[in-house]
Amino acid sequence: MSTTSTLLPGGTWTLGDLTVTRFGYGAMQLAGPWVMGPPADHDGALAVLRTAVELGITHIDTSDAYGPRITNELIREALHPYPGSLRIVTKVGANRDAQGGWPVARRPEDLRKQVHENLQALGVEVLDLVNMRMGDAEGPQPGSLAEAFETLVELQQDGLIRHLGVSNITTEQVAEAQSIAPIVCVQNMYNLAHRHDDELIDRLATEGIAYVPFFPLGGFSPLQSSALSAVARRLGATSMSVALAWLLRRSPNILLIPGTSKVPHLRANVAGAGLSLTNEDLAELDDITRPADPQL
Repeated sequence: MSTTSTLLPGGTWTLGDLTVTRFGYGAMQLAGPWVMGPPADHDGALAVLRTAVELGITHIDTSDAYGPRITNELIREALHPYPGSLRIVTKVGANRDAQGGWPVARRPEDLRKQVHENLQALGVEVLDLVNMRMGDAEGPQPGSLAEAFETLVELQQDGLIRHLGVSNITTEQVAEAQSIAPIVCVQNMYNLAHRHDDELIDRLATEGIAYVPFFPLGGFSPLQSSALSAVARRLGATSMSVALAWLLRRSPNILLIPGTSKVPHLRANVAGAGLSLTNEDLAELDDITRPADPQL
């Protein structure tokens, strides 16, 4: 598929030996309501994926649990055969139930099955990067990841996975994973209002490891803050644009994967992330925390 590359905000980052744009795209919202079933607008979903590539995005985040299988099948339909520069990042460790829940699925046989399902749905022989998803729908949970992560290492050694990452994880689990095998990224919830991983982000930056915040705009509960709104008004921008621009400025190892199911929204996200923030803006935004801002 041909691409029309444009200059994306944030430049690029290298995941192991794979270079990606720091501004990427998260495919979760392409599935139906609550990430279940097909999209209401099938052609619109394909258009979003094709537009992302046309804009120069080379990092798409997905999972076979989205739908389930829906987003991976849409990615394949829209983009296969894939451009040589495109990197598709997926995750394993959870399934979906009939109620839309995310039951844990981390036994070795579960993980092997999920890896092969991702390979089949995406139509590839090797997955660029697989994140080991820990915790649950409530967030990271303590406990060892050794057995699950070692299973992915075995699949990597079998040639089915290029690089490994971890997701929804505690700082202690990051260290445990690193003691087993190299990782190239950590994917956790993080945004202006949820900054529990500040120290982890800074440490990973010194180690050349990417940090990929999911729900960068708040997820199912969009970010709301009087300080964020004030900066946005001053700049004549949307709050979401300011939040994305702040993340790119927060640390060079942060990679963005905001999701959307609409082409205009995708273009707005890309443009918004390129917003220029002054030192005054950054200082005001850096002070945002839940205790300090009752509107959050």
